[in-house]
Amino acid sequence: MNEIIEHTSDASNRILTDGSAAFDRGEWSDAYRLLFEADKHTPLAPSDLERFAKSAYMLGKEQESSDILTRAHKRFLDDGDNLSAARSAYWLGFTLLLRGEFAQGGGWVSRAARLLESEGDCVEKGYLLLPDGYRAVQFGDPVEGYRKFHEAEQFGHRFNDPDLRTFGLNGQGRALIRQGEIQRGLSLLDEAMVAVTAGEVSPMTAGGVYCSVIEACSDLFDMRRAKEWTEALNRWCNSQSDELPYRGPCMLHRAEILQLHGSWLDATEEAVNAHQRFSASNQMRLAGEALYRIAELNRLQGKLDAAEEAYKKADQCGANVQPGLAHLRLAQGQTELAAAAIRSLIQDSPGIRKRANLLDSAVEILLAAREPASARIVADELMHLADKINTPLLCAMAGRAVGAVLLAEGSLEDSVVILRRSLDTFQQLEVPYEEARVRILLAQACRNQEDCDTAELELEAGRRIFERLGADHDCARLSSLSDSSNSNGAQELTRREIEVLRLIATGLTNKAIASKLFISEKTVARHVSNIFTKLDLSSRSAVTAHAYRHHLL
Repeated sequence: MNEIIEHTSDASNRILTDGSAAFDRGEWSDAYRLLFEADKHTPLAPSDLERFAKSAYMLGKEQESSDILTRAHKRFLDDGDNLSAARSAYWLGFTLLLRGEFAQGGGWVSRAARLLESEGDCVEKGYLLLPDGYRAVQFGDPVEGYRKFHEAEQFGHRFNDPDLRTFGLNGQGRALIRQGEIQRGLSLLDEAMVAVTAGEVSPMTAGGVYCSVIEACSDLFDMRRAKEWTEALNRWCNSQSDELPYRGPCMLHRAEILQLHGSWLDATEEAVNAHQRFSASNQMRLAGEALYRIAELNRLQGKLDAAEEAYKKADQCGANVQPGLAHLRLAQGQTELAAAAIRSLIQDSPGIRKRANLLDSAVEILLAAREPASARIVADELMHLADKINTPLLCAMAGRAVGAVLLAEGSLEDSVVILRRSLDTFQQLEVPYEEARVRILLAQACRNQEDCDTAELELEAGRRIFERLGADHDCARLSSLSDSSNSNGAQELTRREIEVLRLIATGLTNKAIASKLFISEKTVARHVSNIFTKLDLSSRSAVTAHAYRHHLL
């Protein structure tokens, strides 16, 4: 009997030794499998339970990881090892907070702090500064957040803990960005990433910091940085022998970047794969974000029914489906519904990225709804935001928005200047869809200036880009605009003259038209005279009849 027990014990020890070795090599599947087997034979020691829990976490088994780490915490307490018990309590709390379980997460962090009250200076106290820093930044006190993260970094230096140093740098960078110190914040994020890419930190820290830095870059529309770090994260994920929980977020980031650079089929594939991963791990909010990306890609390709379905599913997962849904309504010809949604949305004040995307969408939708005054207010806010953040993509977006408003206002020369500047930036950034949108606006401005050759060149360049991308709805819209200009009897009129013609047809006087368009009555009289001359008409009633006959209302 003793020989059987000894043989079983030896086998269990070998499995445990192999499992620990696999953990040290970062072979998470093998480590998890072997430590699971060892734990079945003989309950693992608390330090081995920590390894077991981390292996489960790296395989995306978050709840199981928490359960195992809870066992480790209790064993440390039983052994009177308060420092280790506090460390396990901290990681339990931290991972729960990241999952949005704030009550439980906060409880575990508070327990860790209580366990350390009687302890001297130790690195665990440095880790406890991190949740305080995140809370401060999250709830509007980035100055206090920066102070906490800086103090945590100093703990990391004092105790030679690369993970804590890197978390501290990352947190400081995010806090500085919240304070408006964009470039200084980005520099600290880059510094944090040096430690990650050099392999100085643990895999759990590496994955977390990768995702945090990419998110920050995307929020600031710094797509060059976002692309660089996303490619680095993808290489890191691919270098691992197992499926990591960070692979899904990496796919979602890649989908956004691929969409921006015009690789829509590849972007759709990444978004679909991300959705499958998030759904399998029951991360429904992230699954909804992947569905939103799928919906956007379907909308851009003119697959409006598929887009509608994806937006609905994204909403059911708890994702924010605006401003994409408003754009879909515009594409479906429901302009008033789109405008009503966008007017409601711009009353809120979300973060920089959401706000900027919302304002950019609002300009296009409000102009389509013939609300140039409202569009002007929104475009000016977007330009102010771009001046503050000062990243190329956001500045180009703001320039396009202001240029579109100037075009609607009839300030053609100013419109062309700012649209040209926006076009140059979009070309440099290699974002073809945004480039095509600007080219169409330039074509309209040049046509209204009677520069027909340039207008035709810009129109054809935009059309070629839309065709190459598979932007079927935009291609159809361009064809419709072209057919309309050739058949509605208004091909010689400028955009502003067509706008005045439509208002004449509603029965408005010159004074009322001037008030509605925010231009002088003298300017309206000049437009009316041009309309009469170009269309060979002699009365306002004849203009009204012409508008109805050619479907200009």
